[in-house]
Amino acid sequence: MKISIIGVGLIGGSMALKLREKNIASFIYGIDNSQQHINEALDLKIIDAGADLQQGVKDADLIILAIPVDAARKLLPSVLDLVSDHQTVMDAGSTKAGIVGAVKDHPKRSRFVAFHPMWGTENNGPKSAIAESFAGKAGVICNKEESAEDALNVVENIVNALEMHTIYMNAEDHDIHTAYISHISHITSYALANTVLEKEREEETIFQLASSGFSSTVRLAKSHPEMWVPIFKQNKENVLDVLNEHITQLRKFKSALEKENYEYLEELITNANRIRGILR
Repeated sequence: MKISIIGVGLIGGSMALKLREKNIASFIYGIDNSQQHINEALDLKIIDAGADLQQGVKDADLIILAIPVDAARKLLPSVLDLVSDHQTVMDAGSTKAGIVGAVKDHPKRSRFVAFHPMWGTENNGPKSAIAESFAGKAGVICNKEESAEDALNVVENIVNALEMHTIYMNAEDHDIHTAYISHISHITSYALANTVLEKEREEETIFQLASSGFSSTVRLAKSHPEMWVPIFKQNKENVLDVLNEHITQLRKFKSALEKENYEYLEELITNANRIRGILR
């Protein structure tokens, strides 16, 4: 099939590479506000040609929106305006309720399938794309009952080609769960990085003494605000809910240390160790 990818960065580029490798895509158009991204994607053979929105949508069997969630929410209705009853549109956004809500009354709503590949890194741009990125990860399809059967089948085949396991849920539940297991991790990483940068003014010391534990914990702090501010904005209520709980947990650790209550400190750590049985 012919595929148009709107946003040829990390996620869109990685999807393109894998779908080409699997012979799912016979031709891939790239649509991006950045001409540099288009040029890099062409050089890396991620896409076959650049296109504007009108041409890219018109000539494609499948259109994938792989852009920040606020941009996807704004652009999706315009994309659906352009598609026929034989085309499929999917997104790859990290929040779903706002995007689904933006087209709930659109006459072509059934041509859209809301999708979230549960993978990402702190890097961006076509040069960061990796074909094998999604293998073994969860691919979440939301509100499948609102999508046409043939469109849903197309996206399910895409998820299989990406070698992901498919999970179905509604958009609101998706946003709650991702706030717990993804979005709070990024806020924590940003906050820790800011803490260290504020308290440790000697950057060379950070570089020399940083352990693998510190590096892995603050890795997400390298993630770009262009992507994550819209995610926090779109999922504000759920993020605030889990952030309040996180602050409560930090206060427990602070109190245990202030009061030299090391038995309670051990209890907190032992309780946290239960995550070993969930994440292997």
